[in-house]
Amino acid sequence: MAKKESTLLQLVITLTLIAVTAGVALAAVYALTKDPIEAAQQQKKKDAINQVLPNFQGELKECTCTVEGDKDPVKVNLAYQDGQCCGAAVETYTNKAFSGRFDIMVGLDAEGKVLGTAVLKHSETPGLGAKITDSESHFIQQFVGMNPAANPLKVKKDGGEVDAITAATISSRAFCDAVNRAVAAFNQVKEENHE
Repeated sequence: MAKKESTLLQLVITLTLIAVTAGVALAAVYALTKDPIEAAQQQKKKDAINQVLPNFQGELKECTCTVEGDKDPVKVNLAYQDGQCCGAAVETYTNKAFSGRFDIMVGLDAEGKVLGTAVLKHSETPGLGAKITDSESHFIQQFVGMNPAANPLKVKKDGGEVDAITAATISSRAFCDAVNRAVAAFNQVKEENHE
């Protein structure tokens, strides 16, 4: 009986040491990777802003707002040139995608027309819904110049003007949802700031 208790005690001590060692190792890896991951995310955001606001040389003022009916906030980077608001880079999202949420950056001019879009994060199906990331595709390019404030974006199957990605209508609808949310957030922030 004493041998069995001794073996059980050794097992508990061994498992405890393994758990503590694994915990320390995970904490060390987290500490080492936290700053580089954060820096990479900030660089990706900066690159996306440069992509959706081409040739912009002014100042950005970051605001956060929650669009009516939503629970998650949207980040609106108001773009100022010579003291005047000339548009925004809006970090928006949708929860209506095929594989859950994805985040995009939408560039808008002062009237709310789309200047460009850039996908920040997604988990759509490779080869289908993931085509939303192809900046050279017709799908992405068709948004440039559209004014969702005047006519909310919808895919043609829903009575809108947007050509959906073949075999990825859900992803296409979700992309439209994210762009419409960006415009709603931009208009809300402009009104709050009396632009």
